Order: sequence, then C-alpha cells, then structure tokens
Amino acid sequence: MLKHLVLTRVLVHLCAKDKPFRAIDTHAGLGVYDLEADEAGRTGEWRDGFGRLDAPFEPEVEALLAPYRAAVAAVKARFGPTTYPGSPAIIREHLRAGDKGVFVELHPADAQTLAQRYASDSRTKVMHLDGWTALNALIPPPERRGLVLIDPPYEERGEIDRLGAHLLKAARKWPTGTYLGWYPVKDVAGIDRMAAALDQGLERPALRLDLMIERPDDPTRLTGTGLVVINPPWTLASEAELFLPALAERLARSGYGAFRCERLGPKG
Repeated sequence: MLKHLVLTRVLVHLCAKDKPFRAIDTHAGLGVYDLEADEAGRTGEWRDGFGRLDAPFEPEVEALLAPYRAAVAAVKARFGPTTYPGSPAIIREHLRAGDKGVFVELHPADAQTLAQRYASDSRTKVMHLDGWTALNALIPPPERRGLVLIDPPYEERGEIDRLGAHLLKAARKWPTGTYLGWYPVKDVAGIDRMAAALDQGLERPALRLDLMIERPDDPTRLTGTGLVVINPPWTLASEAELFLPALAERLARSGYGAFRCERLGPKG
C-alpha cells in the first residue's frame, strides 16, 4: 500500500505538466488482484493493511490519499468490488492520451494475463522479459520524462544490494528519471547498507521512506516496507512527513508503528 501511495503521488506530479511521460514497471505481476480469492483470500493480510483505511484521516492526509483512493475505486468499478489494483493498474489510471505505460513481467502466465488485460489500450505495452534486463534496455525513454518502478520478488539472497546497484547504474544512464525501488523491511542492516551506498554514490537527490508496523527485531519476518525514490517530486518529502506518521499510527500492530523519511544523495 505504501508503494502504491507513493507511486500515485509521483504520477500526480508527472501529470501536472502537459508533456507526455513514460512509466516503466519492471516487475509488474498480474496488475489486478481479487482480495477474496487464492492466497489473498486465504491469508486475509490485506485486512490489516488496505482494509484499515476505510475511516478517513485528517483533511491534510486525506487530500494526499485522494488520488490513490480514486484509482482503487476506478479499478473496483471496472473489475469488481473485491479487486485491488497492482502497480500496473495504478499507472494505467493516470495515463493521459500521450503517455505510455510499459509493464514487464517474467512469469509467462502472469505476462499473458497482463497482456490480455491491457490488449485494447494503446497507451500500454506488456513485455515478457526479466525485469533487471528490461531496466537497462528501456532507459532513457523517448519522452525523456517519467518514472521507473522496481519491485522485485526478493526470492533470492542479495536482492537488496542488487536493487541499490541497479538504481545507481540506472540513475547514471537516465539522470533525470524518477526511480522508485521497493523493498521489504526484514534485513534492516542490509537496507541500511544499501542506503549508505546510495547516499555516497548518487549524483541526484533521493529519499528513503520506511513504514514499520511491527518491531523490526526478527530478520525473518516482514515488519514493514520501504522505498528509495531517486529524483523525487520536490513536494514528496513534506507529503511523506504527513502521511507516514498517520499510516504508522493507523496500521500499527502490538502497539508499535514507526516511519522514516530520510534524504539521500547530494544535500546541497
């Protein structure tokens, strides 16, 4: 949910200018999920996340959540009341006539489902390809404006370090693009190591945004999520300082909720 909220805030910023943009999702998944089916229905984890957002927040926070809520509502209207949008659906809801969404997925069945879902939308393109390979191949885009969302499955060791290395490489190849790198909060030391490398190596400003809903004491458990945002919209830091504490309080488990909004890269 944090990933989708921050993604929405970046898309809103891109839509504030008339010039077209391109949004690239390197690990796209299915695009739309049924919360009452398969794994989501069995575990019910969404009820402790998105399911706890029904009650409104303070007006300032609600204003920031409004585009995200609107995208979720649009997907529910199109695909059914028990559905929830993945990042491709969030992106699609913000594309204008000249914008492009490129959704990359390695899993053959998921890529086929995604391609069928968006076959009639000329603004989108689905690619059956390794996301890390696509990241290097697809930047810089023709539009020269846009974002890249990197959300790997974290099924292999060393993925946190891999994310940091690829972010550094991509930011050098397309220095004006906005990059969102998502990670689970499990190995806090690994995340800190990646953040330190980015802080030293980036030539562009970045933000580290973490949301913890349980104490991060056990590295085998998912206790929160986070994002590195390179070239963030100039308003994102102040926005995050509003919505992060509100979400941490609302989603806290066992009385613990915490957040981080930290600047990385050049400070001048």
